[in-house]
Amino acid sequence: MNEPITLRHARSLLPARPADSHKGTYGYLLVVAGSAGLTGAACMTCEAALRAGAGMVTLCLPRSLNLAMEARLTETMTRPLPETSAQSLSLSAFDEIAGLAENMHVLAVGPGLSRNPETQQLVQKIVKEIALPMVIDADGLNALAGHLDLLASRRPPTIICPHPGEFSRLSGLPVPEVQKDRPRFAREFAEKWRAELVMKGAPSLVATTDGYLFVNTTGNSGMATAGSGDVLTGILAALLCQRLRPPDAAVLGTFLHGLAGDIAAEKFTKWGMIAGDITRCLPDAWRKLS
Repeated sequence: MNEPITLRHARSLLPARPADSHKGTYGYLLVVAGSAGLTGAACMTCEAALRAGAGMVTLCLPRSLNLAMEARLTETMTRPLPETSAQSLSLSAFDEIAGLAENMHVLAVGPGLSRNPETQQLVQKIVKEIALPMVIDADGLNALAGHLDLLASRRPPTIICPHPGEFSRLSGLPVPEVQKDRPRFAREFAEKWRAELVMKGAPSLVATTDGYLFVNTTGNSGMATAGSGDVLTGILAALLCQRLRPPDAAVLGTFLHGLAGDIAAEKFTKWGMIAGDITRCLPDAWRKLS
């Protein structure tokens, strides 16, 4: 049975904000993202995570890109790490990432990482060896194509959020075939590979590891713009940081992302809105939810 995600359902999942809380209450997020030409993806993930309630965000990025990103991300801490000749993260960055992860609650990996072969090996090692709840998207998912055993063998929870092309690469199924029966393929994938799955699209679907399938009721065509998925990654990771159950984080995050997108469309139109507008409208979306 396909259950719609309603406003009432989303409200029932809101994380608490106790009066005596501090930033540690809302979780420390480690983001592994960015490469030359794709730094915007890392920025949008970090900014969305903070707007979605994460207590603290640290970005791991190629060393040569650090100064530019420090100027852009005033609320995010950065950690410059070893890089490849293509200015993407090197496999030799793993030890520092693993060390940072020891003091974090959640890890988000993938936005803007590139498909550099060495960087893809780094992603595989992170997924296999770092025992944190994880959100994997974009080039993080591309690195797992042909290596889905890494998902199934993980003990900590995982959320993945592929668009149709990424899901096609992961599953080995042609996009037209997937699009004909998205609910079935989403549910089967989530159960088989033990990952909460947000299948982006119109509408977006959330398939959980325990066999449930939810259909999102928010969102619009204005969200079909570069960077929208990076914003979703940040939102999902932030909700995991706030100790939501992974299926609940996937459901609430998908609804919240679409709701902010609907508010952005009202303000900027479906033609004129950009991904950053979704993040800018997250406070209004929280207000409507709460």
